Amino acid sequence: MKTEIILIRHGQANTGAKDEESYDQLSDTGHQQANWLGDYLRGHGEEFDRVICGSLRRHRETAVGLSLPYEVAVDPRVNEMRYFDLANEFHIQTNTPIPNSAEEFAQHVPQLFTAWHSGSLDSVHVSYRDFAQRFKDVMSELVELGGRSLVITSGGVIGMAIAQHLALGPEGFAHIMLPIHNSSMHRFDVRGGSTLMSGYNATPHLDGASRSHARTNI
Repeated sequence: MKTEIILIRHGQANTGAKDEESYDQLSDTGHQQANWLGDYLRGHGEEFDRVICGSLRRHRETAVGLSLPYEVAVDPRVNEMRYFDLANEFHIQTNTPIPNSAEEFAQHVPQLFTAWHSGSLDSVHVSYRDFAQRFKDVMSELVELGGRSLVITSGGVIGMAIAQHLALGPEGFAHIMLPIHNSSMHRFDVRGGSTLMSGYNATPHLDGASRSHARTNI
């Protein structure tokens, strides 16, 4: 039996938010991205042995938008880091401004993850290592179960999974995470007892000029 794990980032959330709760809902574009991805998966005959999503609202809304004919298991271990909590504590400690643009965000995240990795932000958030281990445990369980697993999660979880797979540090983790598109697919295959990364940041459901507006990162 083929063993494959496909990670999907949720559709675009509330990009103008300044806190976790305000961010945690899909935008109109995010709902459309999920609908298109569901159409793509059904149209290409993709079948799964299990579908898992995080407990965050944006994960659950993405799962609903996919409209796949499977029961969805909710697992909070695939939830995202609390970015705003980390960023606010980092600001308090270092006076580093909270980013207000995509360009500022791209500069901010490597610095933030380096501080998180050092342990200096652990008072307000689960540690970097515990966050990494949490999803590593999920991946190990899915490999053990075998078959095809679809996991609806977030960019930070996906980025961390890839960074761990490639033995990258916090800066590498940031550079993997930042380009991840909303509603993108990332694939891992298990062959000969080894887990192999076979796909990154695929958005075939957004191909074509008419959908270029929906290729979003934030």
